Amino acid sequence: MITTDFAPGTPCWLDLGVRDIPAAAAFYGAVLGWEYQPMEAGEGQDVEGGMFRKDGKTVAGLGKLTEKGARPAWMIYYSVPDADAATQAVQGAGGTVRVPPTDLDGWGRMAQYSDPLGGQFAVWQPGKGGGVELVDQPGSLAWTELYTSDAASAKEFYGTVFGWRFGDMELPGGGGTYSLITPAGLPEERMQGGVMELPKEHLALADGRPYWHPVFDVADCDAATAKVTEKGGGLQMGPEDAEGVGRLAVCLDPSNADFVVLTPATP
Repeated sequence: MITTDFAPGTPCWLDLGVRDIPAAAAFYGAVLGWEYQPMEAGEGQDVEGGMFRKDGKTVAGLGKLTEKGARPAWMIYYSVPDADAATQAVQGAGGTVRVPPTDLDGWGRMAQYSDPLGGQFAVWQPGKGGGVELVDQPGSLAWTELYTSDAASAKEFYGTVFGWRFGDMELPGGGGTYSLITPAGLPEERMQGGVMELPKEHLALADGRPYWHPVFDVADCDAATAKVTEKGGGLQMGPEDAEGVGRLAVCLDPSNADFVVLTPATP
């Protein structure tokens, strides 16, 4: 369960980097029912991007992809009390700093990293802004997931950086082992994500490197995936039922950024 109390090590923000802002805004508006609100540029500023909102609440950010060679993708941010300390932990565990700790006009302090195998993630030290305003509801973030070629190394790294605990479960039909993530000091019902080991050839989206993606709650998985394909996206898997989890599909938007839609199983 993801909440908006933003305890240390829990997901608190996500944003999408793309080259075509209007196209992304239209796609996610159709698939997830989001409204796009462009940011207002201050004097002398050139701002391309804004916020996605659902039912009047902020659910994600959208920005222009400017990094040379970067692929369109979602970036997930985890809450930390001290971005500088988190940066030291990342470096000490063998990760790389992509964007050093940076203040954002009093809203918070952010930094972006790569794990030792190249999986990209970020942290957010809250200021005036704590994070997204809606989670675990249709049209909002419900889970985070890492695909990696080395789950053991990933668990060691992220366990060191965030203090996460991991619980392994075997997937049905010989589908491998899935590691569930629980934040440090929180009970198991606060599980927030998972780690899935896959061969490098199955990580082609990131040229064999690991990558994180968001899982969005939707009221009707089949209806959402129909919109994905209708609006120019694609499907990597599903829709299909996962016992005890719900009905899900692994999707691509028109720019090839990956995400999952999930209709949770009824308790």
